[in-house]
Amino acid sequence: SQDFMDTATMLVAARTLDLVLADLGRTAAALGRTAAAHRDTPMPGRTLTQHAVPTTFGLKAAGWRSLVLDARDRTARVRASLPVQLAGAAGTLAAFGAYGVADPTVLPEAYARELALAAPLLPWHTLRTPVADLAGCLAFTAGALGKIAVDVLTLSRTEIGEVAEGSGGGSSAMPHKANPVRATLIAAAARRAPQPAAVLYGSLAAEDERPAGAWHAEWEPLRDLLRTVGGAARDTAELTEGLRVRPEAMREHLGLTEGLIVSERLSAELAPVLGRARAKELLTDIARRTHAEHRPLRELLAEEPELQGLDLDDLTDPARYTGSAGALTDRALERR
Repeated sequence: SQDFMDTATMLVAARTLDLVLADLGRTAAALGRTAAAHRDTPMPGRTLTQHAVPTTFGLKAAGWRSLVLDARDRTARVRASLPVQLAGAAGTLAAFGAYGVADPTVLPEAYARELALAAPLLPWHTLRTPVADLAGCLAFTAGALGKIAVDVLTLSRTEIGEVAEGSGGGSSAMPHKANPVRATLIAAAARRAPQPAAVLYGSLAAEDERPAGAWHAEWEPLRDLLRTVGGAARDTAELTEGLRVRPEAMREHLGLTEGLIVSERLSAELAPVLGRARAKELLTDIARRTHAEHRPLRELLAEEPELQGLDLDDLTDPARYTGSAGALTDRALERR
């Protein structure tokens, strides 16, 4: 009976992974287009919830795509290795010989050909690598898609509004809302996936030649994990294909710190001119005054006699301090 149950499980998994792989392909294609279109679109980089240094939305989208391709590659490897199970009561193929098969060891390969699955090297009644591999690739895929979702949820907040879902969901009580429903579903899937995956990993400790409990514990969490990740992959494809990007909001937010978002650059550029100690002293004072007086960093720097002759427009423009973001985006988009 386990031969049939395990083989059926692999067939169900194969059909699900085929759908997941197709949706991951859609998502990667959509993110590739977005990254290319916004290669040089500047936006605030955020670390520990705060503005750090400028980055580009193209690089962010390229990073999302890289995770999706990682998930695709892992899932494709697992899909290609899903095996049949055909070994008899205790994994010895003894019954097939008793019924007259001259060489029972050739049966699993023939069986695998019939079902378009892989032929296992050994019976895997209690060697649950195929199920653990499914757990790993599915949990990783859920997490990779979850990264996209939580970024979209953050960037689509009312007070940020740098991106929006193509068609948000309405609210039952607040007509003005367009809730990011797809990103919400994906984020929920990412939080659910590790738990069933943990049960599948725990079932690796399977005693004897057929266990009491370990094998049976796999059935429900594996079905749940396949459904959860299948839905998340579909939702992510739809999310990324319809995502609306708002460069004007990104550019506006680069100015929220009155220019202090480029303080790292100024520290590096002014140290050779003023000396490290004086540059640090000056920038610390100007940063304090920027907050206290609500005046732009560029304006305060222009009042310093020591800085006359420097191109302050260049030094304080956040869009000119995105480093190698464009080149990194190009490199990421070379991956197929």
